[in-house]
Amino acid sequence: MAWRARRTLPVAGSDGLDHRVDLGDGKLGGAWITLTWRDLGSSGRPRALVSVVTADGATTALAEEPTVGDGFAWTGRLPDGAVALRFTALSRSAPFALDGLTLRRRARLALTLRAARRQPELTARAVYWRLLGLKLRGRGLLAQALAYRSETGYAAWIARFDRRGPEERARIRAEIAAWKTPPLVSVLMPVHDPDLRVLDAAIRSVRDQIYPAWELCIADDASTDPAIPRLIARHAAEDARIRTVRRIENGHIARATNDALMLASGTFSVFLDHDDRLADTALYEVAKAVRDDARLVLVYSDEDKIDGRGRRFEPHFKSDFDGELLYGQNYVNHLCAVRTDNLRALGGLRPGFEGSQDHDLLLRLTETLPREAVRHIPKVLYHWRAAAGSGTFSDRALARAEGARLAALAEVAGRRGARAERGPQGFNRLIRPLPEPTPLVCVVIPTRDRAELLAVALDGLFRGTDYPNLEVIVVDNDSREEATHVLFARHADEPRLRVLPVPGPFNFSDLSNRGAAAARGGVLVFLNNDIEVLEPGWLTELVSIACEPDVGAVGAKLLYPDGTLQHGGIVLGVGGIAGHSHLGIAGDAPGYFARMQLTQEVAAVTGACLAIRSEVFTQVGGFDAAALAVAFNDVDLCLRLRRSGYRNVWTPYARLIHHESKSRGPEDTPEKRARFEAESRVMRERWGAELRSDPYYNPNLSRASGHFRL
Repeated sequence: MAWRARRTLPVAGSDGLDHRVDLGDGKLGGAWITLTWRDLGSSGRPRALVSVVTADGATTALAEEPTVGDGFAWTGRLPDGAVALRFTALSRSAPFALDGLTLRRRARLALTLRAARRQPELTARAVYWRLLGLKLRGRGLLAQALAYRSETGYAAWIARFDRRGPEERARIRAEIAAWKTPPLVSVLMPVHDPDLRVLDAAIRSVRDQIYPAWELCIADDASTDPAIPRLIARHAAEDARIRTVRRIENGHIARATNDALMLASGTFSVFLDHDDRLADTALYEVAKAVRDDARLVLVYSDEDKIDGRGRRFEPHFKSDFDGELLYGQNYVNHLCAVRTDNLRALGGLRPGFEGSQDHDLLLRLTETLPREAVRHIPKVLYHWRAAAGSGTFSDRALARAEGARLAALAEVAGRRGARAERGPQGFNRLIRPLPEPTPLVCVVIPTRDRAELLAVALDGLFRGTDYPNLEVIVVDNDSREEATHVLFARHADEPRLRVLPVPGPFNFSDLSNRGAAAARGGVLVFLNNDIEVLEPGWLTELVSIACEPDVGAVGAKLLYPDGTLQHGGIVLGVGGIAGHSHLGIAGDAPGYFARMQLTQEVAAVTGACLAIRSEVFTQVGGFDAAALAVAFNDVDLCLRLRRSGYRNVWTPYARLIHHESKSRGPEDTPEKRARFEAESRVMRERWGAELRSDPYYNPNLSRASGHFRL
């Protein structure tokens, strides 16, 4: 049996900022268990820090995974002497509502067999030997069962996480019935000659909504097939919530959508193409979000595609709002809901931007919109029709879409003195101007010997970089090799280079802080001594972004010497603390929905190449030299920047080679391992809540790695 025992713990209906659940006298300590619970209204984002309390008062945080609806789960081994669970709200303004906590004791054999099912590449012989406890190379199968418990195929994900049974539907209907003033949601549908079957399915996906307070506003854009207005009229006769208008001449999607908008009386308007489908909880999720937060203006969700047989595929699990990424691509796309008053104030969609009319709207809408006015719902609420012949407007405007997208960004860029250019795959690239006068940039390079690496870095800075105003401070930490002194002597006449001796034990944070204190420049660039410059414009790109008033740290695209990706930004929670996004993929590969080809906001960037304004670095206190001498000091700095209101940015347009940790070596001694564990503990204690909820990494994606897998 997979389940050896099950207990439902008495916490139903608990609300508040802190809650303790007793586990008994500690006899469960050491047991493998699965905990499941719900946090009502959480929308898949954890709102409470979950930890285990042992008899001696020590606490251990648990890294939960989102499940169906508002559910969460954790599978693992309880610490010895575990006596209680503690749920602590992550925000005083958003208390959690805990419900249905269940504890199931798991058999070790069942976990091992589950790992075998999740890893079909394992042979039966390998599974047999691992069941006997004889581990092959790497981790044991049981450990892999836990590490990879959230990676799966999309069909399996749908079956496990995206099915709503009768109980869930009844719960949602009961919740809606308790709302005193459910907000009216208007669905805007422009129609022009779609296949009758897909139009019927689109309309029925609205009529089948669990949430009842909606209206469907259909604008028929002079369809030539007489069966289309008949189908629309039939649905309108059957449901009074359907409102229609017919245009006498074809005006394309922008004008048709605006005519549908004229019919709308809802607080929010949702866009629905005439051949796509809404999930049956889509409008409920929108209504719940806007009821919870009156500040919201824009709400969007995850999405997938659907073919002619109804098969769902290619899910897009998005980040929370990322204005930088939105410049490059319309990642918001579907489902998209906008406060109707704001939509009308903008004039709706603009004719002339067909093919990218939604992107143009979102760029104009978010240009001055505060971040707290945008909400991402991390659930698949929209199914985008991908069947051939579906008649989508975007298919017909494909040739014009790229130009319209670029023109939309060019308008926004022009108002801030920037410009728009075509990027990879036809996406946009925003190019910012450098401030006038051009700021002095101080590149800080901590080093200890390894002259052959440092020589390459210095040569790239002085001869391979086109930035006009820079100085380099090499912070020398007890270099003793003759080759290093020869290198310093060779550059003795270089006025842009200073060597700052800092003897003592290696402490990357302290060395970097010392270099920053000696710098004269308005912009600091912390650079490892094993960085190799590839392109002359890399520093201009970093500095142009770092000089934005609301930007904290800026990171580059770092490649290994073999051309594979080393750094594509940092994802929180990977490996327990943080890990690099898309680590090891081909350097020119697009990544998840082209993420590795587009400038974007990230939670953190690596200190191997990090640009930041000097005043901002000083404001947040620099690197933590006391508690984080070597590991995670960059992540800690970036999280303090975010806490101070700054956003961190990663750009693929500053490419460098990183010979990672060549001068420091691997963490392969007892002393280094002890130091790493101590610094990991500091990060967990200091940033536990943040490490569990990276706003730029969807909670439906696995934290076993940063590869955006389910």
